[in-house]
Amino acid sequence: MQIDVGIAQDARTAIAQGLARLLADSYTLMLKTQNYHWNVTGPMFQSLHLMFEGHYTELQTAVDEVAERIRSLGLFAPAGYKAFGALTSIAEDEAVPGALDMVANLVKAHEAVIKTARGLLPRADEAGDQVTADLLTRRLEIHEKTAWMLRSILG
Repeated sequence: MQIDVGIAQDARTAIAQGLARLLADSYTLMLKTQNYHWNVTGPMFQSLHLMFEGHYTELQTAVDEVAERIRSLGLFAPAGYKAFGALTSIAEDEAVPGALDMVANLVKAHEAVIKTARGLLPRADEAGDQVTADLLTRRLEIHEKTAWMLRSILG
């Protein structure tokens, strides 16, 4: 059935493709954060362990929202490591980093998600896609605040 929501097909496709990159970045960040939650050690173990859990739990909800927005625009959401690996801008770790390196890596990963979301925002605005623009704005707020808090740990 054709979708007739006031956003042209080409615009919906372009926005959904941008959201697919955001989904891949967000999912990769979620996995990285969960990995750090499991593997953090050292004097800040308890506080970082709990903080990372809160972050990856929030990201679980976020990836679902992004995937559902892609579906609302009429495209299929990418899924699986291969698809996400081809779309993400976040590098995987080669080994388990130390606690402060984990924090620094997460700052960079959140900043990557921020850039992906911010890069898509003008396209959503241009197409009159307020729902996607709102989703992107909410994600920007969360990732910018999280990056700030993580940077504060590093001094």
